[in-house]
Amino acid sequence: MTAEDVLSVLALLRRAEVDVWVGGGWGIDALIGEQTRDHRDLDLMHRQDQEAVVMSALSEAGFAETLNWRPIRFVVTAPDGREIDLHPLVFVDDGSAVQASPEPKRPFLYPSSCFVTGTVEGTPVPCLSAEQQVYFHQGYEPTDRDRHDMTQLRRVFGIATHF
Repeated sequence: MTAEDVLSVLALLRRAEVDVWVGGGWGIDALIGEQTRDHRDLDLMHRQDQEAVVMSALSEAGFAETLNWRPIRFVVTAPDGREIDLHPLVFVDDGSAVQASPEPKRPFLYPSSCFVTGTVEGTPVPCLSAEQQVYFHQGYEPTDRDRHDMTQLRRVFGIATHF
């Protein structure tokens, strides 16, 4: 997934008037303001109540659902292999949100302060905060990509990570 692909998908979803936030590796690179590694996919958080519009817009662009782990997440893939990993969020009045998790009594929490802006190739994009990125990189054995991403957050933001 290239920077141009990311910007194209975000423009498509902006035209569809849905709210999305970039997470994962591209989200970290957006916070940093530069691409620091290759990315196989694009992680997007979206409002669960806008999911039908998100799916319609992506379907019109040639993406088809290839994995369904709802309500936690699902994946759409383009014919050329580009993947988008979608994470449905349920928002509450204070601007925070929750996402279902494999442990139903312990959903993933998104404080309102975690919805920030980064840049991809100089273009402002909605993304998740550095603190939220660290939160999602806990509780599992990290990959080399995870280690790289956490190193970038420490380097740029001086933020503490657990690996």
